[in-house]
Amino acid sequence: MGKLSTENLKKLLSYIKKDSRVVVPPLPGFDSGVHLIDDEYLIVSTDPCIGVPEEWFGWLLINYVASDIALFGTKPEFCTITLLGAPSTRPQIFYKIMKQACSVADELGMAVVTGHTGTYEGLSTLVGVCTAYGKVSKDKLITPGGAKPGDYILCTKPIGLEIVVNFALTRKALAKKLLGAKRTKELGQLVKMQSCVKEALLLAETGGVHAMHDATEGGLVAALNEMAKASKVGFKIELEKLPIPHEVYVLRKRFHLSDRQVLSMSSTGTILAAVEAKDKDKVATELRKQGIEASVIGVFTKDVHRILLKNGKITAFPERADDPYEKIMSER
Repeated sequence: MGKLSTENLKKLLSYIKKDSRVVVPPLPGFDSGVHLIDDEYLIVSTDPCIGVPEEWFGWLLINYVASDIALFGTKPEFCTITLLGAPSTRPQIFYKIMKQACSVADELGMAVVTGHTGTYEGLSTLVGVCTAYGKVSKDKLITPGGAKPGDYILCTKPIGLEIVVNFALTRKALAKKLLGAKRTKELGQLVKMQSCVKEALLLAETGGVHAMHDATEGGLVAALNEMAKASKVGFKIELEKLPIPHEVYVLRKRFHLSDRQVLSMSSTGTILAAVEAKDKDKVATELRKQGIEASVIGVFTKDVHRILLKNGKITAFPERADDPYEKIMSER
């Protein structure tokens, strides 16, 4: 489930012809591409939406891709919407989701330009795809590959929050048993934390941020490894400094998760940012003013080794993600 392996993705991308107009082509670890349009850069990103609660489908469809655009340092301005369903899908389902999506697009100041809607044999569930666009001046572009040695690694929002929230929404009976009815209800109301548009734009505007990446599929493991590889740097992080909520440890015990699986937990809405050392406090202060807590979890290094400190002991950071999302959402 999810993205192709890096090896298979590289093979897939090898068929794409290089074009001088494309500034940032399709690359592993890059959730947006960039091409020239007049004297500006146009950021383009596309994302699927599948297997999420219907009452949040339209909201997530727009915010998944709007977040990717914002992480490159600009406001998402335009989008396309594609909705596909099984032949049994009632038109009212499409109406409901499109109403949600258009409402969210309005809130973010995005114009819906075009799209496609239909039902097809072979589909057993609802599938949405949104493509978004935004313009940025050449000197304001931020990518996952801009981290520099000495940059602090800033983490917004808790690791694994996406899984915890979606678990509370889709497996309510078990969630109530493990987390309690009150906390399950509270978690179910935190879906909007799966958007990082607000804080990504704030980070871009504040300055001192060299790179950003969200911890979606594969969580912290995938995001940090991708940033390090793209930036040609290493890193050192401390396990004890990671913002991991209590509920993650409850799920860890119930589903027998390893350290690697906890660090690989899907965390849509969580940003990892490479922040210049002299700007660390300023950036954290600006986030705090907007009610956004952030943790400094480590530092990027010139030495390309990727290190995890656990109880003060040096261990190797996991090379590959092992995201337990499907295990937690389906295992009985």
